[in-house]
Amino acid sequence: MSKEDYQFEPTERIQKTLARCGLGSRRQIETAIKLGQITVNRQPVQLGQKLQVGDKIIWKNRAWKVETDAVLPRVLMYNKPLGQVTTRKDEKGRPTVFDSLPKIKGQKWLNIGRLDINTTGLLLFTTDGDFANHMMHPSANIDREYACRVFGEITEETIENLLKGVELEDGKARFSDIQEAGGEEKSANRWFHVAIMEGKNREVRRLWESQNIQVNRLKRVRYGGVFLPKSLRKGKHRELTPKELDILFKDTHYEPPTQSLVVKSLRKGRS
Repeated sequence: MSKEDYQFEPTERIQKTLARCGLGSRRQIETAIKLGQITVNRQPVQLGQKLQVGDKIIWKNRAWKVETDAVLPRVLMYNKPLGQVTTRKDEKGRPTVFDSLPKIKGQKWLNIGRLDINTTGLLLFTTDGDFANHMMHPSANIDREYACRVFGEITEETIENLLKGVELEDGKARFSDIQEAGGEEKSANRWFHVAIMEGKNREVRRLWESQNIQVNRLKRVRYGGVFLPKSLRKGKHRELTPKELDILFKDTHYEPPTQSLVVKSLRKGRS
């Protein structure tokens, strides 16, 4: 669709545009605006201020120009190994998931949810902050599936409690589904596949622990309609194809913009 098909040029709140274009999370951008670190056309920005085509943005001594384009979110799947943290930089110097991702010019990979250092499996990344927010928001009702190896006495009452919901320190939580996947020969460990609708910190582990069950292995195998393929080895990544993206958008009821504002980097951060 050409620009002539539009009666008006699109406008959009600055924090939404910058987050969608991968310049940072919505929270980071809102904080920078409140601290007066971002200017548009040499003027301080107000939270919620709308951008228009041709605006010039200065932040972190870098400059961007606002243009229009039809840009679909890019989505990357990654098979996280043990020992990596889901953060861009770690104060303790531990390896992060971002160390293994491909570089993309003018954009950043944004993680869709997190996995703790001792959890392996599927992590999704995107270049679009709006899509990341959509995928993580509870109102989207997108479930996550985990394979859990657990140790302890598991009864029908245990399963009933976990499906009904238990009170954790940060509110009530529950599994939306629990399926037994068998035990290990000559071992007291048993495998289960569980599904959960939220992504609170260590929620799967804490739910089992509330029933005096120890989780000694935890792997995410699905996020919404995206399954971790067996062919994707630990520490490796693969970008979703256009067909896979289309299925993902439909499954999660996400409508990508046909024409939206984008920011194109300029060489020097001078206004």
